[in-house]
Amino acid sequence: MDIKVRKAALGDLPIIADFNVRLARESEDLALDPVRVEAGVGAVLIDPAKGIYYVAEAEGTIAGQLMITYEWSDWRNGTIWWVQSVYVKPEFRRAGVFRALFHHLCGLARTQKEVCTLRLYVHAENARACQSYERLGMSRTKYQVFELEIPQEEPLL
Repeated sequence: MDIKVRKAALGDLPIIADFNVRLARESEDLALDPVRVEAGVGAVLIDPAKGIYYVAEAEGTIAGQLMITYEWSDWRNGTIWWVQSVYVKPEFRRAGVFRALFHHLCGLARTQKEVCTLRLYVHAENARACQSYERLGMSRTKYQVFELEIPQEEPLL
């Protein structure tokens, strides 16, 4: 299968938002608000300082995606690229779509002098994803993720 990876464009917004909603449902059984997700994807697509989406095309369709966001590491004096929003359409899984996206990202990272690490987080029960990441040379770290959600007030109309 011929897989082409490219930087996502604003026209890809509907499919990326749909993929993100599917990702949350499949990986964490979460029902996300599609309107909020679409706004969030749009914010990234128009402001690369927030992140960059890449899509993989196969057989004339977008078969998968991922997004990178950035974290500065003072310990390493470099930038960590966080891999997020990884999704491959079910009919394209196990066909090399994520591998193509990941290798594309690794190639880009090697050309950016400040990039020191690629990282991602994965739901602890997603054994299949963990195996995929390990097959690509990633390793588990000693870190655990902690979170504190900050509720957003509804905007006034």
